Amino acid sequence: MPSKSARSGKKKETTRAQRSDRRLLYEDAVQCVEAEIDFVDDTYHQLRGRKAKLLREDFCGTANTSCEWVRRRRTNHVIGVDLDADVQQWGYEHHIAELTAKAQKRIELINANVMDVSCAPVDIVLAMNFSYWVFKTRDLLRQYFSNVHGGLLDGGLFMLDAFGGSDAHREMLERTKLTRFTYIWDQKAYNPITGDMLCHIHFSFPDGSKIKKAFTYDWRLWTLPEIRELLLEAGFQRATVYWEGTNEETEDGDGEFTPTEEGDADAAFVVYIVAEK
Repeated sequence: MPSKSARSGKKKETTRAQRSDRRLLYEDAVQCVEAEIDFVDDTYHQLRGRKAKLLREDFCGTANTSCEWVRRRRTNHVIGVDLDADVQQWGYEHHIAELTAKAQKRIELINANVMDVSCAPVDIVLAMNFSYWVFKTRDLLRQYFSNVHGGLLDGGLFMLDAFGGSDAHREMLERTKLTRFTYIWDQKAYNPITGDMLCHIHFSFPDGSKIKKAFTYDWRLWTLPEIRELLLEAGFQRATVYWEGTNEETEDGDGEFTPTEEGDADAAFVVYIVAEK
């Protein structure tokens, strides 16, 4: 028997979760490509005395960051590398297609494994959003770092991020309320013996609907000393941590990252690491 709503010609209402694109939600909640490229651009100029032109974005996903790079200058070119062809196609439709025809020609997407990708050498390689933590052993991570080293021009920079602090070793939920939805970071499991951690991203909406496990990450929680040591073992000359300053009024991060050899014992921190070839 047809349902009452079907007989009356009314369509069943969809929830906010059903109408939402999880990749757009991720970009709104997690990414700020403008600030990220500001750091990348300014740091390269400070260290090398000139502007970079050629960038490779490993684990590029939707190529949101890559698009920001080519928007900065007409001389900028980018190579985006990712294993997931579907997410690259989504990025093409939602980001690359919105660029001018000339800018689109300065982006090359490669569907490949970052462990063995081979392309033209570049000024900068990026590995952001902690994606390289998918490599869980020292040998694998060193191998990846060595591949990056070989893919850089002389004097090139490898820029990556990392998080840590006492909260990073806990199984916990962190909710961040945004304008249209709530972003939930779920550190579901952590093994202190192996360093393995399982994390999820969930989204909830004002109408009560949710997207559970929108994204899942099976990582190793690497520490800053381990990452720096492996970068040097892979051939980099220096591996410098850039620590975020603190807003004195709010006691939150102020978005300004400076090189240092001494950080604070914060419960949670996010840093950039810059490795120099």
